[in-house]
Amino acid sequence: MNEHEKINYVEFPSKNIEATKAFFTAAFGWSFVDYGPEYTAFSKQGIDGGFFKSDLTMSTNNGSALIVFYSGDLEQTQSKIENAGGSIIKPIFSFPGGRRFHFSDPNGNEYAVWSDINA
Repeated sequence: MNEHEKINYVEFPSKNIEATKAFFTAAFGWSFVDYGPEYTAFSKQGIDGGFFKSDLTMSTNNGSALIVFYSGDLEQTQSKIENAGGSIIKPIFSFPGGRRFHFSDPNGNEYAVWSDINA
């Protein structure tokens, strides 16, 4: 259900749409709907969104917002990300309330995964 004045959709840059789809399908089980060669959309992943063709990348180093996934098993999620072709850019570290790590997808976009399990 769409809610008035609530965040409803998010879009990310992607240098290679096919590599993006392959990575998120392998790492997280996502599925996509293509809208032409320069846009693909996903749904039911906590929030709906899409990837648009762009040579730019998102990183906290250049002021980008950080998209953070939740995991009930941080090490297992890290393995899935690495096996799907992602790169760990900040190893697991503790913070008040949990642990997390940062990774990049094959396009170089930065994300994080956190867990409150074994905090």
